[in-house]
Amino acid sequence: MSASTVLWVTLAVFAQESVWNFYDAQVPAELRQYLTSAGLVGLIMGMDNALGVLIQPWMGFVSDRRARDGRGRWAIVLTGAALASIPFALIPWTGDLPTLMLCIVAFAATANAFKGVTETLVSDYLSPAHRGKAQGFVKAGVSLTIVVSALISLLVVDRSITLAFALPPVLMLVLLTTSWVFLGRRHSTAVAEAKEEDEPTDFTSPWAVVKDMVRDPSRARALLMLGIFCFAGMWSALRALMTPYGTETLGLSRGAAGGLALPGAVAFLVCVVPLAYASSRLGQIRAIRYGVGLFVVGLLIGFASPTVPGTVASLVVTSIGYATFAVNALVALWDLAPSRHVVGTYTGLYTVASSTGAALGPALLGFTVDMTGWRFMLLDGALFAAITFVVFTRLARRVTPAA
Repeated sequence: MSASTVLWVTLAVFAQESVWNFYDAQVPAELRQYLTSAGLVGLIMGMDNALGVLIQPWMGFVSDRRARDGRGRWAIVLTGAALASIPFALIPWTGDLPTLMLCIVAFAATANAFKGVTETLVSDYLSPAHRGKAQGFVKAGVSLTIVVSALISLLVVDRSITLAFALPPVLMLVLLTTSWVFLGRRHSTAVAEAKEEDEPTDFTSPWAVVKDMVRDPSRARALLMLGIFCFAGMWSALRALMTPYGTETLGLSRGAAGGLALPGAVAFLVCVVPLAYASSRLGQIRAIRYGVGLFVVGLLIGFASPTVPGTVASLVVTSIGYATFAVNALVALWDLAPSRHVVGTYTGLYTVASSTGAALGPALLGFTVDMTGWRFMLLDGALFAAITFVVFTRLARRVTPAA
């Protein structure tokens, strides 16, 4: 595995995610100037996920056609980044809600158009044997974007909000251009180095790719999509409801409850690369299955010990379990794709499954908590996660014999 290739691909993904992290951190405050309803703010902030479900599979399909023709995906990435930077930088200059919404929608649409395409670069420049390990470094780099966003918020926002919104897109454009300088012109040869047999590529639309997935006799790809939906939903639910769980069950202040996730975030960062290397030996599906099992165990630890130390230990264990999923799920989906020429489309389908799960998971767990009480939230989550474990157990049995 080429260290320089992994570095430049990681840099490209880091560049776009740094913008998204700052968007999630500061755009709600901009909306609060015009809206008093937290529900409306949350609804608008979730709009980018809905746009991603609609846009990313199609753009992934378009990028696959460009990659297959030898033109590469970089034109989509660089053009999309340049177009998305304009409405993003204009957000603090807006003076009314309609103009602000126009900038938000324009950014979310253009940024989603190249987000999945950038993530697919991993499959272009690295062979299947090295994608899982490379994904570990990519995820580690993505986790560091939280630090960059926090530093800009801490050091710049209070002094100049316009400068604060200008810095992330400038950083994105500079880093993406740097990555392209070292990788873009090698695209056609990089793709040719993949030691895979070409499968039929007569897919005329993303819908044709979906129909091929559904008609697969093994149902392996459909099961994996279901597993991605379930795990993304439970992880999103755990993140969304942990702060109120801390205040209602543990008696913490809002600030202290919000800080419960920090040890888990550190554990994710420390473990994600070693887990990627271990997964390359175990196999992606088997590794995810173990990760889901660890996730269930972590939730049961928290339920058995409803204290601050017990909850922190629970979040550390669940974060390590989630790290195993985060590193391997997209790589596993690429490996099950019928052809390397549709991996961009499969990246978009991954977004469909994970974003839908992330949107529905908190509501599902929340309604369950309404019935059972906050004390049983982690047990409720463990029961739902156990369903995910069953899905990946069935999937492991179907893909292992063919390996």
